[in-house]
Amino acid sequence: METASKRYSQLVIFWLLLLLILVTDLISAPLALLLGIVLGLVIGNPYPARLSTVTKYSLQASVVGLGFGINLYQVAETGFTGFFYTAISLIATMVVGLLLAKLLGVGKKLNHLISAGTAICGGSAIAAVAPAINASEKEISVALGVVFILNALALFVFPFIGNKLQLSQEQFGVWAAIAIHDTSSVVGAATEFGEKALEIATTLKLTRALWILPVVLITGFLFKSEGKASFPKFIFFFLVASLFSTFLSGLSEVYSWLTMLARKGLIISLFLTGAGISLSLLKTISIRPFLQGIVLWVVVASSSLLAVYYLV
Repeated sequence: METASKRYSQLVIFWLLLLLILVTDLISAPLALLLGIVLGLVIGNPYPARLSTVTKYSLQASVVGLGFGINLYQVAETGFTGFFYTAISLIATMVVGLLLAKLLGVGKKLNHLISAGTAICGGSAIAAVAPAINASEKEISVALGVVFILNALALFVFPFIGNKLQLSQEQFGVWAAIAIHDTSSVVGAATEFGEKALEIATTLKLTRALWILPVVLITGFLFKSEGKASFPKFIFFFLVASLFSTFLSGLSEVYSWLTMLARKGLIISLFLTGAGISLSLLKTISIRPFLQGIVLWVVVASSSLLAVYYLV
């Protein structure tokens, strides 16, 4: 009886919050994530078996939809400059990650997953790199847990720091794209900061994600395994949406609706992401890989902030 009552409470609260996000503008991206985390930790996730899959596709569809609000001509200059920044950041992150792993005694494969997730695009990079090194389920879970927690924290920390330092829209967009792990929090943080920041951050973040393919191939060679590159297909569809927006401007009203729906979808995705956090997930993370993830992220975030502050 108690189990049935708990299940009922989970369902009611889950759907009430989801309905509140859908029909009102009261819930911002950070608040949606926070509500999801509270739900997952305190009340419990009502759909533990299916939520991760739904969240994944909801996020990807939202990112594709945001492409309809991006004009490639307007972001080309920042994109080309950002490509250089992301290349330098990727190499530096992997090197610093290796040094930290040796210092803290983190395993070779686990380090590679955490470093790749920090350097490229969080969970997507981890999922793509894992088969190339034959990572175990536990190593994948720990790496995802570390990146997931820090990624959630970034959604709150980055807009706060950006406002305190009075970063420009361009500066914040570049910084968020380089230093925040997952696409969801990059877009969420940039949305809080402004339209131009969102435009730059989304494009540059997906440019950064293009590094998955060469990183997976190099990883397979370094670990002497037959890894297969798992390239995120939604990046291609995002580019197609951006091409439509750029070269078929007569449909601007349609693009505006699609972009609005995409932003709502992003907020829903962040709520679902937060709901996926559980006590069992937190228990899988030991102190050493978590410490490595924190230090590595702080190094990447602070160094890229200095570069953006003085160079962009």
